[in-house]
Amino acid sequence: MAESKTVHSPLLTYFSMLSLLTLCPPFVILLWYTMVHADGSVSQTFDYLKQHGLQGLIDIWPRPTATAWKVIACYAAFEAALQLLLPGKRVEGPISPMGNRPVYKANGVAAYVLTLVTYLGLWWFGIFNPTVVYDHLGEIFSALIFGSFVFCIFLYIKGRVAPSSTDSGSCGNVIIDFYWGMELYPRIGKHFDIKVFTNCRFGMMSWAVLAVTYCIKQYEVNGRVADSMLVNTVLMLVYVSKFFWWEAGYWSTMDIAHDRAGFYICWGCLVWVPSIYTSPGMYLVNHPVNLGTQLALYILVAGILCIYINYDCDRQRQEFRRTNGKCLVWGKAPTKIVASYTTTSGETKNSLLLTSGWWGLSRHFHYVPEILSAFFWTVPALFNHFLPFFYVIFLTILLFDRAKRDDDRCRSKYGKYWKVYCEKVPYRIIPGIY
Repeated sequence: MAESKTVHSPLLTYFSMLSLLTLCPPFVILLWYTMVHADGSVSQTFDYLKQHGLQGLIDIWPRPTATAWKVIACYAAFEAALQLLLPGKRVEGPISPMGNRPVYKANGVAAYVLTLVTYLGLWWFGIFNPTVVYDHLGEIFSALIFGSFVFCIFLYIKGRVAPSSTDSGSCGNVIIDFYWGMELYPRIGKHFDIKVFTNCRFGMMSWAVLAVTYCIKQYEVNGRVADSMLVNTVLMLVYVSKFFWWEAGYWSTMDIAHDRAGFYICWGCLVWVPSIYTSPGMYLVNHPVNLGTQLALYILVAGILCIYINYDCDRQRQEFRRTNGKCLVWGKAPTKIVASYTTTSGETKNSLLLTSGWWGLSRHFHYVPEILSAFFWTVPALFNHFLPFFYVIFLTILLFDRAKRDDDRCRSKYGKYWKVYCEKVPYRIIPGIY
C-alpha cells in the first residue's frame, strides 16, 4: 500500500496534484521569461498574456534545442559518473517501513568540489563558456520539463515492473501513484540510487552551478560583479556546501526516507530546484544592485549565521541519534522521550525524541533559519519587484506543509508518546507563536 498521504482530504489531494501537474511547467517558463525578458515585472508578463492569451504562452515557450539537450546530457552524465566512481564512506540510511536498510556511498563533498572546479576550469581555460547556459536557459528549462516528465513515467513503469525493494507498491490509483511515486528506494543496478541522483547530484548541484553561471554572466556583460550578486552567490554556495557536507544526514530526512520517488519529489528536484530556487540570482543578472560594502556585509553575515544555525540544528539531532542520547546538548545532558512504535512487519522498536537544545524551542525550529537564509540571499535584489521573493514565499509554504505532514506521520507512528512530546515541545515551527 503506497503512502497515499491521508494528510489532506482526498479532494484537496486530487486538486493539488492535478494543479501542480498542470501549472508548475508553465510557471517555470513564465518565471524565466519574466526574469530574463520582461525586466522581472510580473505586470508586464501579465499584460502580455492578457493581450495574446494562450497563444502568447505558446509563443514565449522555448523549444528544447540540441544545445539544451547536450548541456543537460553532459551535466547528468558527469554527475552520474561522479556518484558512481568517486570513493566515499559507506553510510546506512534509516530502517524503512518494510524493515529494509538502504546503504549509500557518501561522496557528495568530493562530487561538489570537483563539479565546481571543473566548471570554473572550463570557463577559465576558454573550453566552455558558462554564459552559454544562461543564454539557452529557457530551452534548458523547457527540455528539463519534458525530459523529467518522461523520466517520471519511467519511474512509474519501473515501480510497477521491477521495483528495487519491498518498499514499493500501488495504492490502486494511477494519478496518485505517478504523483507520489511507486518506490521508496529505486535503484539502477545495485549501487546507483535514483533519488540521491535526482535530489542531490542533479537538483542541489545544479543550484550551485547556476548560481556561479549567473555570476559569470553578469561579469561578462558588465565587466564587473555587483556586490548584490556576490552576496547572493556566496550565500547560495555556502548553503549548498552545507547541504553536501551534511548529505548523509539528508538521507535520513522525509524527502528520502518517507517520500517515494514520483513526480512530486523527482520532477521537483530536476526542474523546480534549478529554476525556482536559483531565481533570485537569475533576476540579479540584469538588475545589478549596488548595496555598498556595509549593507552587503551585514546581509552576508546574517545569512551565514542563519545557514550555520540551520546546520547546527541538524547536527545536534544527528549527534543525539548517533550516540543514542549519550551526548551533550548546549553543554548539558539532553532531555528526551523514549517512544516505542510498531513496524509494518509487527516488530516493536524504540526511537528517542529530543526535547532540548534547538529541538526544545519548537518541533521544527530548523525551518526558521532555513527560511531566513533564503530571505537574506534574496534581499540583495531589494524590493522593486515581487518576483525574486517568490522562492522565499514558496519555501515558507513548503516547509509549513512539510512540518504538518511530518507531525501527522509521527502522530500515527508514536501515538501517546507523540502526545507527551507535543506537551513538552508545544510549538510546531516558530517558538511562542506557531
